[in-house]
Amino acid sequence: MTIEINQVCELGSLVIRQIERAIVGKRSLLQKILAAVLAGGHILLEDYPGLAKTLTAKTFATVLGLDFKRIQFTPDLLPGDITGGYIFDRVQNCFELRRGPLFANIILADEINRASPKTQSALLEAMQEYQVTLEGDTMVLPQPFVVMATQNPIEYEGTFPLPEAQLDRFLLKLAIGYPTAEEEQEILRRRRERRQDEFELEPVIDAGQLLAMREVVERVHVDPDIERYMVDLVGATRQGKRVAVGASPRGSLALLKLTRAWAALDGRDYVLPDDVKLFVEPALVHRLILKPDLWMKQNAANEVIADIVRTVPVPVIDGA
Repeated sequence: MTIEINQVCELGSLVIRQIERAIVGKRSLLQKILAAVLAGGHILLEDYPGLAKTLTAKTFATVLGLDFKRIQFTPDLLPGDITGGYIFDRVQNCFELRRGPLFANIILADEINRASPKTQSALLEAMQEYQVTLEGDTMVLPQPFVVMATQNPIEYEGTFPLPEAQLDRFLLKLAIGYPTAEEEQEILRRRRERRQDEFELEPVIDAGQLLAMREVVERVHVDPDIERYMVDLVGATRQGKRVAVGASPRGSLALLKLTRAWAALDGRDYVLPDDVKLFVEPALVHRLILKPDLWMKQNAANEVIADIVRTVPVPVIDGA
């Protein structure tokens, strides 16, 4: 299947409009999530309970026409509960493979920081290599494969913070935020008129079309000056006095992937400096390790990123 850049923009708009039947007033957030999906990355949603993190993941899977599995992470969850394993079949007198919930297109890892590090690490191979190894056998995961993980910034008792290696596998980190009073009233009005909790949503595209859209993203042009701008932004995170460990080259690659997807969704076959600015915070904020005296300061990493965006010179692209 072959599609053009303008079709990516049209299909992206149709997807967002369908999702907005369930999610009210979060268009910018939904567009960033869709850009991450087109870029082939994983998303970490961190916010307070009740702000539609789970609903967002489920709605994306429905509208994109993809298989969806939800994994509720708890302290007693084992790696085999995610990946599956071999079970002895007494009737056939042999071991039979039982695939775990990881074998789906979109995985919702709900409250991922409540599982033990051993279980969290079961996701690493899947997120990076798009495969699972069971008893020495390597099995490729279905494509596309996207992990949407959620965690709450409160209730840390009984949780296990995600290790830096796993955080680095997420293409971007987003916060949903509270709705405005008008948006919250609109949520109530829709629920009253719907007369049920469930939403009736229709798939807009399928897995084949999504993979074709990803191929278009790979053709989006990035000027060398903009590439250097991305490198300078990421490099600045390694030089700040407030940062113990800055972002790795994986952060630069995240900016490259996200900005190309965003440009395609906007109907452009080239990336602008403003595209880069838009994704600096969500692509890099979770990749920074701050100095110990800032660990307890809320939004300290966001402030570091904001200072970097203000100080790094923006390239001027002729004809853009």
